[in-house]
Amino acid sequence: MEVRSAPVRHRSCSRSPLGGRAFLSLRIKKAVLALCVFFPAGLQASAADYHISYLWHPDLATVEAYKKKVAGQLGLDMSKRLRVVRGQDNYGLVYPRKGGLESARTVAARHSRLLAARGLDAAVAVPASDWRDALAALPVAAEPAAPSAPAASAASLPAKKPSALSGLGDKVESYIKGLRRKRIVQSDERTAWSVYDFTSGEKLVSINEEVPMSAASMIKPFVALAWLHEAEAGRKNYGAEERRRMENMIRDSGNVSTSRFMRDLGGPAAVQRLLKSNYPGIFQQISIVEYIPANGRTYRNRASARDYSRFLYAVWKDEVKGSAEIKRLMGLSKPNRLYTSVPEVPEDTEVMDKTGSTARLCGDMGIMVARDADGNAYPYIIVGMIEKSRPASGYAGWMRSRGNVIRAVSGMVYEELSAAHGFGPASVAASGGEDGAGPDADAGGS
Repeated sequence: MEVRSAPVRHRSCSRSPLGGRAFLSLRIKKAVLALCVFFPAGLQASAADYHISYLWHPDLATVEAYKKKVAGQLGLDMSKRLRVVRGQDNYGLVYPRKGGLESARTVAARHSRLLAARGLDAAVAVPASDWRDALAALPVAAEPAAPSAPAASAASLPAKKPSALSGLGDKVESYIKGLRRKRIVQSDERTAWSVYDFTSGEKLVSINEEVPMSAASMIKPFVALAWLHEAEAGRKNYGAEERRRMENMIRDSGNVSTSRFMRDLGGPAAVQRLLKSNYPGIFQQISIVEYIPANGRTYRNRASARDYSRFLYAVWKDEVKGSAEIKRLMGLSKPNRLYTSVPEVPEDTEVMDKTGSTARLCGDMGIMVARDADGNAYPYIIVGMIEKSRPASGYAGWMRSRGNVIRAVSGMVYEELSAAHGFGPASVAASGGEDGAGPDADAGGS
């Protein structure tokens, strides 16, 4: 289970100047008055504060159920402070608090130890936000997407899933829970997953999507976009030399090339400003604060699975500058965790991806393009990340193990989509035809 909460009915106790509502469990009737004071709805967050996040999931009942489990471990006092809040198209369980990053990390570590005793996910410190309560009324009219990134809202809008695919998120969650019970995924590790199917227009998996995690090399396509945006505006060159360095950055995960692009753009902070000012609908949770050192030990840059999903959606729909070049770069042949050594995925599947690997992060994000026997394309987005709170002691073994977790989920996603849309080996086997075998190349990715 990657970020959820418990069936708790809530009651509005106050309204903030912003129009948000605060909701309280009916089971805490004696504390209603006190909590109305403690939790003014639409609580405004200080930029210096960090909150604690426990789970994000598209199903409200699941998050409410998870809240009961968390409250049971953390005690009555904490149960009064936990809030079920609304994201763009999912729900989260958070503890809004006052205090900076270091104190939040201390609280998250203490809570994680208590939660691990029941096999629950690790808590994580996240930047404070003006959370909307889960049961707060939605605006009458939806806010339009930012003109520079209309894909951002389109990729995030909730919609009714095809029956054949409606259980995919639960299957991924069940798989991760099983790995936690076996201690393959440890209590100090948090995972995030996102799957978007262009064919049905549905978000099929949304687990911890809103939680910013260490970005590692997965930040590099963002740097590519920043440079190509400036190149199309005539402010930067994009000739043979820049193209060579760009290929090194994406295909070979070149850290020196990445830092040079960032430096020539004015530094990490300038890259973030450029992306957020030109594509505010896409880059909502990124934090680009450091260059990537030659040894690759980068832990401070952060982004959420939803940031990657929105970015990939916009790239596929050609709604960002240089989208064709970004697709070409991400499609250059290289080891990855979505296709390489994933036997369920056939050889003719096109992959445009970027991995991320440090002693604290194993991830991959990409667009997969499956094809049926007639050559028709079935594109989909898949993002998978596993973040460890402390650097892994055995880097190679940890990376191999967690990379295989992402591979297993990628294979699961392909099989579900194949069966639902009628392409690939799974659909052939289901119809009684001859099954095909996928490649089993050497594992890798950087």
